[in-house]
Amino acid sequence: MQIEDADILEKFQNERTRNEAFNLLLKKYQQKIYWHIRRLVIDHDDADDLVQEVFIKVWKNLSGFRNDSQLYTWIYRIATNESITFLNRKKQRNNIPLEDINPELAGSLRAGSYFNGDKAQMKLQQAILTLPDKQRLVFNMKYFDDMKYEDISAVLGTSVGALKASFHLAVKKIEQYLLSKD
Repeated sequence: MQIEDADILEKFQNERTRNEAFNLLLKKYQQKIYWHIRRLVIDHDDADDLVQEVFIKVWKNLSGFRNDSQLYTWIYRIATNESITFLNRKKQRNNIPLEDINPELAGSLRAGSYFNGDKAQMKLQQAILTLPDKQRLVFNMKYFDDMKYEDISAVLGTSVGALKASFHLAVKKIEQYLLSKD
Protein backbone atom coordinates (compact mmCIF):
# COMPACT_ATOMS: atom_id res chain seq x y z
CA MET A 1 0.00 0.00 0.00
CA GLN A 2 1.36 3.39 -1.01
CA ILE A 3 0.98 6.09 1.62
CA GLU A 4 -0.19 9.50 0.44
CA ASP A 5 1.97 12.59 0.85
CA ALA A 6 -0.82 14.31 2.79
CA ASP A 7 -0.71 11.51 5.37
CA ILE A 8 3.07 11.80 5.67
CA LEU A 9 2.81 15.57 6.14
CA GLU A 10 0.06 15.20 8.72
CA LYS A 11 2.10 12.66 10.70
CA PHE A 12 5.17 14.89 10.46
CA GLN A 13 3.33 17.79 12.12
CA ASN A 14 2.68 15.64 15.21
CA GLU A 15 5.75 15.40 17.46
CA ARG A 16 4.93 11.78 18.45
CA THR A 17 4.69 10.52 14.84
CA ARG A 18 7.36 12.74 13.25
CA ASN A 19 10.01 9.99 13.01
CA GLU A 20 7.49 7.52 11.59
CA ALA A 21 6.46 10.09 9.00
CA PHE A 22 10.05 10.72 7.98
CA ASN A 23 10.71 6.99 7.67
CA LEU A 24 7.64 6.71 5.40
CA LEU A 25 8.94 9.62 3.33
CA LEU A 26 12.35 7.96 3.02
CA LYS A 27 10.77 4.67 2.02
CA LYS A 28 8.69 6.40 -0.64
CA TYR A 29 11.31 8.75 -2.14
CA GLN A 30 14.86 7.77 -1.18
CA GLN A 31 15.50 5.39 -4.08
CA LYS A 32 13.96 7.76 -6.67
CA ILE A 33 16.05 10.64 -5.36
CA TYR A 34 19.19 8.48 -5.31
CA TRP A 35 18.81 7.59 -9.00
CA HIS A 36 17.94 11.17 -9.94
CA ILE A 37 21.13 12.39 -8.26
CA ARG A 38 23.22 9.45 -9.50
CA ARG A 39 22.36 10.21 -13.12
CA LEU A 40 23.54 13.78 -12.57
CA VAL A 41 26.75 13.21 -10.59
CA ILE A 42 27.49 9.66 -11.89
CA ASP A 43 29.60 8.50 -8.93
CA HIS A 44 27.82 6.23 -6.41
CA ASP A 45 29.62 7.58 -3.34
CA ASP A 46 28.92 11.19 -4.32
CA ALA A 47 25.27 10.32 -4.95
CA ASP A 48 25.03 8.58 -1.58
CA ASP A 49 26.46 11.62 0.20
CA LEU A 50 24.13 13.97 -1.65
CA VAL A 51 21.07 11.86 -0.83
CA GLN A 52 21.96 12.19 2.85
CA GLU A 53 22.36 15.97 2.49
CA VAL A 54 19.05 16.23 0.65
CA PHE A 55 17.11 14.34 3.30
CA ILE A 56 18.78 16.31 6.09
CA LYS A 57 17.49 19.46 4.38
CA VAL A 58 14.08 17.86 3.93
CA TRP A 59 13.99 16.96 7.66
CA LYS A 60 14.98 20.49 8.69
CA ASN A 61 12.51 22.21 6.36
CA LEU A 62 9.55 19.85 6.11
CA SER A 63 7.65 21.52 8.96
CA GLY A 64 7.68 24.73 6.88
CA PHE A 65 6.47 22.99 3.70
CA ARG A 66 3.51 25.09 2.53
CA ASN A 67 1.76 22.66 0.17
CA ASP A 68 2.04 25.16 -2.70
CA SER A 69 3.70 22.41 -4.71
CA GLN A 70 3.66 18.64 -4.61
CA LEU A 71 5.91 17.09 -1.99
CA TYR A 72 7.95 15.07 -4.49
CA THR A 73 8.56 18.10 -6.75
CA TRP A 74 9.76 20.00 -3.67
CA ILE A 75 12.15 17.14 -2.79
CA TYR A 76 13.31 16.84 -6.42
CA ARG A 77 14.01 20.58 -6.46
CA ILE A 78 16.19 20.23 -3.35
CA ALA A 79 17.97 17.20 -4.88
CA THR A 80 18.50 18.99 -8.19
CA ASN A 81 19.86 22.12 -6.53
CA GLU A 82 22.17 20.09 -4.28
CA SER A 83 23.46 18.16 -7.32
CA ILE A 84 24.09 21.32 -9.34
CA THR A 85 25.85 22.94 -6.38
CA PHE A 86 27.97 19.80 -5.95
CA LEU A 87 28.95 19.74 -9.64
CA ASN A 88 29.79 23.46 -9.60
CA ARG A 89 31.96 22.97 -6.50
CA LYS A 90 33.66 20.01 -8.18
CA LYS A 91 34.39 22.14 -11.26
CA GLN A 92 35.87 24.91 -9.11
CA ARG A 93 37.80 22.59 -6.80
CA ASN A 94 39.42 20.77 -9.72
CA ASN A 95 39.89 23.95 -11.77
CA ILE A 96 37.86 22.40 -14.57
CA PRO A 97 36.28 24.82 -17.02
CA LEU A 98 32.50 24.55 -16.89
CA GLU A 99 32.24 22.93 -20.29
CA ASP A 100 34.83 20.24 -19.45
CA ILE A 101 33.16 18.56 -16.45
CA ASN A 102 31.14 16.12 -18.58
CA PRO A 103 34.20 14.28 -20.00
CA GLU A 104 35.44 13.86 -16.42
CA LEU A 105 32.05 12.44 -15.42
CA ALA A 106 32.16 10.11 -18.43
CA GLY A 107 35.56 8.87 -17.25
CA SER A 108 34.18 8.09 -13.80
CA LEU A 109 31.21 6.39 -15.45
CA ARG A 110 33.57 4.01 -17.27
CA ALA A 111 35.74 3.48 -14.19
CA GLY A 112 32.88 3.14 -11.72
CA SER A 113 32.53 -0.26 -10.10
CA TYR A 114 28.87 0.45 -9.37
CA PHE A 115 27.85 0.77 -13.02
CA ASN A 116 26.77 -2.62 -14.24
CA GLY A 117 25.06 -1.62 -17.46
CA ASP A 118 25.55 -3.28 -20.79
CA LYS A 119 27.24 -1.57 -23.74
CA ALA A 120 23.98 0.06 -24.92
CA GLN A 121 23.36 1.57 -21.49
CA MET A 122 26.95 2.77 -21.31
CA LYS A 123 26.64 4.44 -24.72
CA LEU A 124 23.37 6.08 -23.69
CA GLN A 125 24.93 7.41 -20.47
CA GLN A 126 27.95 8.72 -22.39
CA ALA A 127 25.59 10.40 -24.89
CA ILE A 128 23.65 12.01 -22.07
CA LEU A 129 26.88 13.38 -20.61
CA THR A 130 27.53 15.28 -23.86
CA LEU A 131 24.38 17.35 -23.26
CA PRO A 132 24.42 20.81 -21.70
CA ASP A 133 23.40 20.68 -18.02
CA LYS A 134 19.84 21.94 -18.51
CA GLN A 135 19.11 19.47 -21.34
CA ARG A 136 20.67 16.66 -19.31
CA LEU A 137 18.47 17.48 -16.33
CA VAL A 138 15.31 17.65 -18.43
CA PHE A 139 16.16 14.46 -20.32
CA ASN A 140 16.87 12.51 -17.12
CA MET A 141 13.71 13.69 -15.41
CA LYS A 142 11.50 12.97 -18.42
CA TYR A 143 13.11 9.77 -19.72
CA PHE A 144 14.25 8.01 -16.55
CA ASP A 145 11.94 9.45 -13.90
CA ASP A 146 8.95 9.62 -16.27
CA MET A 147 8.00 13.00 -14.85
CA LYS A 148 5.33 15.15 -16.49
CA TYR A 149 6.48 18.44 -18.00
CA GLU A 150 4.33 20.30 -15.46
CA ASP A 151 6.21 18.60 -12.59
CA ILE A 152 9.60 19.24 -14.18
CA SER A 153 8.51 22.86 -14.58
CA ALA A 154 7.76 23.03 -10.86
CA VAL A 155 11.19 21.57 -10.02
CA LEU A 156 13.25 23.68 -12.41
CA GLY A 157 11.14 26.85 -12.55
CA THR A 158 11.06 26.77 -16.35
CA SER A 159 8.08 26.96 -18.69
CA VAL A 160 6.62 23.76 -20.11
CA GLY A 161 7.31 24.99 -23.65
CA ALA A 162 10.98 25.56 -22.90
CA LEU A 163 11.20 22.11 -21.29
CA LYS A 164 9.65 20.45 -24.33
CA ALA A 165 12.16 22.24 -26.55
CA SER A 166 15.05 21.19 -24.28
CA PHE A 167 13.89 17.58 -24.26
CA HIS A 168 13.48 17.54 -28.06
CA LEU A 169 16.97 18.99 -28.55
CA ALA A 170 18.41 16.51 -26.06
CA VAL A 171 16.82 13.56 -27.87
CA LYS A 172 18.19 14.80 -31.22
CA LYS A 173 21.71 15.22 -29.80
CA ILE A 174 21.60 11.77 -28.19
CA GLU A 175 20.43 10.23 -31.48
CA GLN A 176 23.28 11.98 -33.33
CA TYR A 177 25.80 10.79 -30.76
CA LEU A 178 24.58 7.20 -30.88
CA LEU A 179 24.52 7.12 -34.69
CA SER A 180 28.02 8.60 -34.93
CA LYS A 181 29.43 6.02 -32.50
CA ASP A 182 28.26 2.93 -34.39
